[in-house]
Amino acid sequence: MEDDLEDRVLYQTYVSHMKLMSRLSLALPGSLRWSWGGGGPGGHAWRLLRLYVLRPEVLVCGAVMILVLAYLQAADAWAPWARGPAAGVSHVSPVRSLFSRLQGLRQLVNGSVGVGAVSGAERLSWELREGEIAAYAVQGRRPKMEDRFVVNDNINDTGVALFAVFDGHGGEFAANYAKEKLVPSLNHKVAEIKKFVAEGGVKRHPVYGTPTAAKGSANPGSSTPETVKKGAPVEKKNSFRKTMSTSQTDECVRKNGGVTDPELLLKMDSIPRSITREVRPSLSDEVAPTSGPASTYVDNSGAINYGRLLTDEVLAADYQLVEAAKKTMDVAGTTALIAVMEGSRLIVANVGDSRGVMCDSRGKAIPLSFDHKPQQMRERKRIKEAGGFITFNGVWRVAGILATSRALGDYPLKDKKLVIANPDILTFDLSNHKPQFIILASDGLWDTFSNEEAVAFVRERLTEPHMGAKSLTLQSYYRGSLDNITVVVINLKDRQWNSTTPAQSKAV
Repeated sequence: MEDDLEDRVLYQTYVSHMKLMSRLSLALPGSLRWSWGGGGPGGHAWRLLRLYVLRPEVLVCGAVMILVLAYLQAADAWAPWARGPAAGVSHVSPVRSLFSRLQGLRQLVNGSVGVGAVSGAERLSWELREGEIAAYAVQGRRPKMEDRFVVNDNINDTGVALFAVFDGHGGEFAANYAKEKLVPSLNHKVAEIKKFVAEGGVKRHPVYGTPTAAKGSANPGSSTPETVKKGAPVEKKNSFRKTMSTSQTDECVRKNGGVTDPELLLKMDSIPRSITREVRPSLSDEVAPTSGPASTYVDNSGAINYGRLLTDEVLAADYQLVEAAKKTMDVAGTTALIAVMEGSRLIVANVGDSRGVMCDSRGKAIPLSFDHKPQQMRERKRIKEAGGFITFNGVWRVAGILATSRALGDYPLKDKKLVIANPDILTFDLSNHKPQFIILASDGLWDTFSNEEAVAFVRERLTEPHMGAKSLTLQSYYRGSLDNITVVVINLKDRQWNSTTPAQSKAV
């Protein structure tokens, strides 16, 4: 009984308080009473406003809603800082964020968007459908598109297919170089080797066991491969070194533009220094990697060693890329994921953190490559032995700069041997796995998808026009990927492993 009485007293007090607040809030200056109080033209509107809007409960609810919206706005503004600067997400309101996502997806699906009459139209997406191969790439949230992909289903009618994904960083130069130099060189070498095998193959030297051209075979490069040296070696004179004065040495350096003595260079390289764009002079006896003649890559049974071919071509292209980048002080780099398929053989070369995955006959995800990350034990050990270090800045980075420990280009890190271009080679017999499809993608996809998730996603969409490549790319973008995204899907569900289908080369 006492509780009921107390509740009634509290209720009456609340009602009285609300009425008092309502009268105070509705009080108007004397000059406005005539126009709004009933005698003026706005009297009816004012009575409606008092009756339905300026009620205590409406005012209280409105104030609460304003506070909630202000809190959400403040929380959204601070969210990127809570995630850290490496996230790279700029502040937008929740409503604007939703509209920007929808508009971004629409632009990516349409493929291009006008950026002004001066600069013309800038593409935001790239797509390819050739037979049972589909590719889709988007610029995403990056200011520039630095990904490149190549699809060649039949190299010069040799029955060998080549697929590649290059994920550039620090600019487009390195990815473009890999697409325009490395891939054509590989195509030419594969055609040359296949021709060499068709014309007689190789036979071993009876004494030394070295490969030599078979009788009657036309192979202009059949001699034993020789290394090409950068510059001719200079004979040293001990007397000259003993009598040279400091002033003469300085004058020589000024005339020649830099230090060239190998001993001095080795001592200078041992001194710790910061990573800069400075171009370090190369040792005079540094060997430039090159690919060998066709006979180098064919064994006694006539089988082609694609693993060795890919390694030699990648290292040769990287050396040439670094030399070209030094001339313009271009610090760009790129990953390289290259897959060569001949019959039921699949050879995958990987440099960096682009990744390939295969869906076998049971729907299981089988990795075709493994990322090169600085925090991996073997990579961290190699970097430390080279005099470098790794730091964590959102992700683990080499010398606090690069998030992958292997790449083509990146000459400031390449000069110090902190980053290398040696590819990992994996070989698969597809007749054992009977795969349904293969996915090759840049790390923009793998930032938001695991191998298993990507395989399950594409498996349900193989019947789509782009065989799931487009849907997977856009879904990765919608999940918040901050990088360029490139996805190549190779449908092998109905593939006969002893036959190939000719197709034209396509590249983007």
